[in-house]
Amino acid sequence: MSIFTGAGVAIVTPMKQNGEVDYECFRKLVEFQIENGTDAIIVCGTTGEASTLTHEEHLDVIKYCVEVVDKRIPVIAGTGSNCTETAVYLSTEAEKSGVDGLLLVSPYYNKATQNGLYAHFKTIAESVKVPIILYNVPSRTGCNILPETIVRLCRDVENIVGVKEASGNISQIAHLAAIAEGAVDIYSGNDDQIVPIMSLGGKGVISVLSNVAPRETHEICAKYLAGDVQGSLKGQLRAMELCNALFCEVNPIPVKTALNMMGMEVGPLRMPLTPMEDATRARLEKAMKGFGIL
Repeated sequence: MSIFTGAGVAIVTPMKQNGEVDYECFRKLVEFQIENGTDAIIVCGTTGEASTLTHEEHLDVIKYCVEVVDKRIPVIAGTGSNCTETAVYLSTEAEKSGVDGLLLVSPYYNKATQNGLYAHFKTIAESVKVPIILYNVPSRTGCNILPETIVRLCRDVENIVGVKEASGNISQIAHLAAIAEGAVDIYSGNDDQIVPIMSLGGKGVISVLSNVAPRETHEICAKYLAGDVQGSLKGQLRAMELCNALFCEVNPIPVKTALNMMGMEVGPLRMPLTPMEDATRARLEKAMKGFGIL
């Protein structure tokens, strides 16, 4: 059984003006997501600025998220690292907090061979019992997990069950679906490719868009899963301008800016991320107004 189907939000980590994690705001964000139909919370991923959280903050945010969600929907924790030992530590601690699954990004900077990726993910998976979704995002990591490696891991390692595919390469994802023969749960890692990936048998999306439009993103997936392909497609196409605006600067700069525009008060970014430039901010504001969330 899949960890979840539908739209999982890659939730932001709100910060106070002094740079500390704002837990009260985080609680409000979680409740907003659940009230609007989000199917899962993915905490401490790229959008959650995990790369600038200390290990203590990282694990505290995961634990807090689990407590607030209280089993209403699945919580999946980002615990990947370019250091296998660090990923094992974060993963085992997250499991103790009661998460429903883990999201493991491919090693970045030092990268790895395909055999190295296999060994890395297998080692982490064998340290825990909860199900694991791999995260393939070569534009950030410089490392592409090939379809053959993903299928090998999902077949060889019982608790590696799927992949968040953010390569943007539909041909590669189609090849993965063809050779997986149902052995891999595929999730879109790009909001502008939800319907295309679901048409290849994908289970849904791990979404940035859901932060600002949770109901609409949920409906794109729910309609597709219910067989209303045209309704799903209509929602996908309607969201395209907003999807593009949310990535007109590096994520999560635009989405945190958007949430602040909406009055969510998620606070600043941690450096090296900096505030949006005027031109891209204007583009984002226009897209939000066009979508009806401002």
